[in-house]
Amino acid sequence: MPLVADSAAYLRHIREYAKFLEQQRQLPPNQAAWETQRATIRRGLVGSWGGEFPRQHAPLKPRIVDRLPRAGYLIEKLFFQTWPGVTMAAHAYVPEGAGPFPAVLCVHGHWPLAKQEPRVQARCIGLAKLGFFVLAVDAFGAGERGTEPALGEYHGAAVASTLWPTGRALAGVQVYENMRAVDYLQTRAEVAPDRIGITGTSGGGNQTMYAGAWDERFRCVVPVCSVGSYQAYLGAACCMCEVVPSALSYTEEWGILGLIAPRPLLVINATRDVVQFSVAEAQRTVKRAQGVYKLYGHADRIRQLPIESGHDYNQPMREAMYGWMTCYLKGEGNGEPIPEPEIETEAAEGLRCWSAGARPRSFLTLPQFAGELGRSITAKHQPPVDIPQWETERLWRREGFGRAFGAASLTPRSTAPRRVLSGETTELRSDDGITISVQRFQTENKPRKRVLLLDLERDTGKGPAPLVKKLLQKGVEVVRPVLRATGQGAPLQDRIAHARDHNSAQWGLWVGKPLLTQWVRDVMTVLHALPQGQQPIGLAGVGAAGMVALSSAVADDRIREIALVDSPLTLVADEPPDETRVGILVPDMLRRIGDVAQLVALCSPRRVLIAGGRSGAGKRLTADAQRELTTYSRRVYHLLSVADQLVCDPIVDEEVIAGWLAEPRASAAD
Repeated sequence: MPLVADSAAYLRHIREYAKFLEQQRQLPPNQAAWETQRATIRRGLVGSWGGEFPRQHAPLKPRIVDRLPRAGYLIEKLFFQTWPGVTMAAHAYVPEGAGPFPAVLCVHGHWPLAKQEPRVQARCIGLAKLGFFVLAVDAFGAGERGTEPALGEYHGAAVASTLWPTGRALAGVQVYENMRAVDYLQTRAEVAPDRIGITGTSGGGNQTMYAGAWDERFRCVVPVCSVGSYQAYLGAACCMCEVVPSALSYTEEWGILGLIAPRPLLVINATRDVVQFSVAEAQRTVKRAQGVYKLYGHADRIRQLPIESGHDYNQPMREAMYGWMTCYLKGEGNGEPIPEPEIETEAAEGLRCWSAGARPRSFLTLPQFAGELGRSITAKHQPPVDIPQWETERLWRREGFGRAFGAASLTPRSTAPRRVLSGETTELRSDDGITISVQRFQTENKPRKRVLLLDLERDTGKGPAPLVKKLLQKGVEVVRPVLRATGQGAPLQDRIAHARDHNSAQWGLWVGKPLLTQWVRDVMTVLHALPQGQQPIGLAGVGAAGMVALSSAVADDRIREIALVDSPLTLVADEPPDETRVGILVPDMLRRIGDVAQLVALCSPRRVLIAGGRSGAGKRLTADAQRELTTYSRRVYHLLSVADQLVCDPIVDEEVIAGWLAEPRASAAD
């Protein structure tokens, strides 16, 4: 009988690890200690976001394409360039009268209409009528900047995750684009360049917090319905644009707010919001950040304001923001709320910068941007010309693998009791609070070989899979584990949009433990528990599990043969997949280690079978595409004079796969 899995075990494990990380940190006792901690947090953010932002900025190339005169202000529809070839659509709300005016950057949250959303329009109009120059922008992948021109697209889940292998995170991309928005604001004669603020709600509140923390040109910062704590994100389903990989390894959210000190910061929360943005979580975070403000002698410049409301940016919230911006950007008043002027919003379609259907084909979408970044990295991974070059590459790629995967964490604890797999189903302790179940299918006679079969989509309660049956018929023993956070052990409601493991993947990223690295640890645990015998060990991965199999083989030389069955052959994608496991993506993997072809090469000279294959977007590959993506791997096998040990077959045939795994001959590595 299959064991009953605990769907809450994975989340408990992540939460306990997060608590452990937080216990290692101390509140700074003085300003010198804070400056040291501040530098650590900023270095951490650089790593989480994918490296330093470009030092040479692309020309803005601003274009105003339409003007809409309104009572007390003017709306301008405009474009400017953020990254090379990347266009940001924006609205400027220009107040009547003589400038220069203080300015506010308004970033939207996860409202379907983005900058056209009435909630966003309302604060822009209110600010303009109160004498502020306002810039409202569409976030990358949302509004008029989605993968399709229609409004209402969600830029999280598999869309945002296309960036991860490149090292970039959407949170960091948004920070840089909002910095470019400040660059644009400072080109406008109507704007006072040293009096710029930023505000947004929900995901826009996160943008506000991070951009305000990073760019000191923001002199006033008002995040709404977004501040809580990183710990509270664990267990929630949040947009991938809010994920800062490994953030909990070097800070908590109070540390981000501390980066804003001593600049004025108003945190607005709703009393009926979700836990990660709740008043209680925000109170704890703001209280710690207040300690940093006190070190600068400006405890009065940070304030939390709870408002009776659900998740929103409603009139009371806007009026509180008006008062704060007026106090600190105009030098008027005491920061208390200011009544909102009369507001009349526009029809969303009438505010389009591109008319419906008129967006140019050359427009670069978020996944296409990720694809270009990915190819700029993989283009440097040219096949080695000789064995010395390969040996040098092998060394630094394996070092990169160790850093990315946490080599020490992949090894089962020597002090842990070793469980020997026996019978049909066994439980193994793989990690603190993590138990995985393993099915063992044995042949009637002594097996010639033993194969670990990984399939993230198949639950062990469904009986032997067709490939299992064929392997058993050929005298191969099959061991089939259910890896953590999969099958019946997957967290409830783990899927968001097209990402099957959306929540479990992002929780792992927060604490610096990508799911792929955790799955490899599970495989290592199974290998450690296997009876020590003479049978060669093979490892087959079906679909996304091919990445787990391949990474496990790089980590452990005991795996003598690797079969990838209809698995991804690249991590680079120009479009989000329809169905995907984002857990197989490790941030900055392309730069630190390489693409799938480089992982295959790291398995040389062991036997590898590639049966079929998928693109980074999950589409089945042609024979030519498979051959192109394996060029690097085949070159390495050729240099080592073991070209026959790497077999590439564009067809997925279970009989052929089982026959290959059952072949008695040993690999060249033996």
